[in-house]
Amino acid sequence: MFGVLATLVGVAAGHLVASLLNPASSPVLAVGSQVIDLTPTPMKEWAIEHFGSNDKRVLIGSVMGGVLVLAAVAGLLARRRFVLGAALQLVLVAVAAFTALHRPAAEARDVVPSLVAAAAGVGALWLLDRRAAAPDTRSATPLTWPVTMPTSGPQPAPSRRGVLVGAGALAVTAAVMGGAGRRIASYRARLTDIAFPRPAEPAPSFPAGIEGDFPGITPLRVKTSDFYRVDTRLDVPIVDIDSWSLNIDGLVDKEIELSFDDLLQMPMIERDVTLTCVSNSVGGPYVGGARWLGVRLADLLELAGVQPGVDQILSTDVDGMTIGTPYELATDGRDAMIAIAMNGDPLPREHGYPARMVVPGLYGFISACKWIERITLTTYAAQDSYWTKRDWATHAPIKISSRIDTPKVLETITAGDTFIGGIAWAQQHGGMAKVQVQIDGGPWRDAQLGPSAGNDYWRQWHLPWTAEPGSHNLSCRVIDGQGNTQTAARMDPFPEGSSGVQQLIVKVA
Repeated sequence: MFGVLATLVGVAAGHLVASLLNPASSPVLAVGSQVIDLTPTPMKEWAIEHFGSNDKRVLIGSVMGGVLVLAAVAGLLARRRFVLGAALQLVLVAVAAFTALHRPAAEARDVVPSLVAAAAGVGALWLLDRRAAAPDTRSATPLTWPVTMPTSGPQPAPSRRGVLVGAGALAVTAAVMGGAGRRIASYRARLTDIAFPRPAEPAPSFPAGIEGDFPGITPLRVKTSDFYRVDTRLDVPIVDIDSWSLNIDGLVDKEIELSFDDLLQMPMIERDVTLTCVSNSVGGPYVGGARWLGVRLADLLELAGVQPGVDQILSTDVDGMTIGTPYELATDGRDAMIAIAMNGDPLPREHGYPARMVVPGLYGFISACKWIERITLTTYAAQDSYWTKRDWATHAPIKISSRIDTPKVLETITAGDTFIGGIAWAQQHGGMAKVQVQIDGGPWRDAQLGPSAGNDYWRQWHLPWTAEPGSHNLSCRVIDGQGNTQTAARMDPFPEGSSGVQQLIVKVA
């Protein structure tokens, strides 16, 4: 128990200091981030598939579990010989310090939380060890004059009360420091009020979705709070909008540095765009539609002047994460932008505040750099991004796909007149011509499409169905505006996105 409690005190102290400096340098988060980088791709995909948006919580819990097991060993060693237990604790902290300093954008101060964690943890272990070794004076023999020390017989036992009081005080201290760290980080994460200019190219009026008439279908516009999030970050960067800037460099005629106010002064476009994560399995949840406001990427690149030979736009976030976007796809006329607002409000921190890249029709891992601070015009031969180093594809257009939202897998519904419904997307392929549904291997039937918000946005669909008792197999597919049919060939997300036709079984009673 001593080692576990002392380690918790150290972790809480380190987290508190990190909240004042840089949340990413918190010992547990630093180690967790390194674990993410070292985890093989198949294991990452397995975690996303099985744990979904809880994958980060599972990872942090696993890291803490491993740390506490070693902390318990440190406590046992300290009871035999204090220096051994303290040494094991210092080794754990040294690992955290090493990982904090080896992040891409690490600074010297990022080691401070680990140093504080070391001092607090070893100090707490020493205090508990001393408490356990102190004799219980209440059970000792009263002193007489002259003082004579016993040469044999039982010695006073350590004070159980003293140990419990010391442990309780340290537990309260750890809880207070951990809570203070969370509150400070939350306070620093407040968003600055921003007066957005009226877009030079506003989006068309947004149509009403059919979710009110067909319950269970995903809303045409997903609430920002419900928008999916998949990235490698265990924390959310806290960026000061007043000191933030966007730099454009590399193979350009002149390097550009733009403040947030500079972006606000440029012509803005407003677009309804559906984003999709490459880790989304067939029928998966990692897809969402939103209205984005930002500066057209082509306008920014024109300011810098792109030199011949460029084939990659390398985006870098505030913590050094890199994403490579094919230059020819980002500049082929689609509405690629550096977005600063989402659904009419500033970008939430978890979605890239103060600015992120949005490129319609490309999976996020090759386009959607959040917390962006640098755009480098370069070549794939000269520089690798985070994902290309891990053998993901460099060119990965979003594949046409569809999803059944209702009824759900293995759901039991009542026999009679009902409907099958969901969403579908076919970006940069002339939009959707139709969505088709197959029931129990029968003929493909055309579903009724919901209203269109443009080719870059998903569409809702539904098919009336008279459900008969029994078990039924349902499938859906898209045919895009160019006549391409969603492929039935199954492919895993790695390395360029999943493919296949969703199939599910429902029961009718």
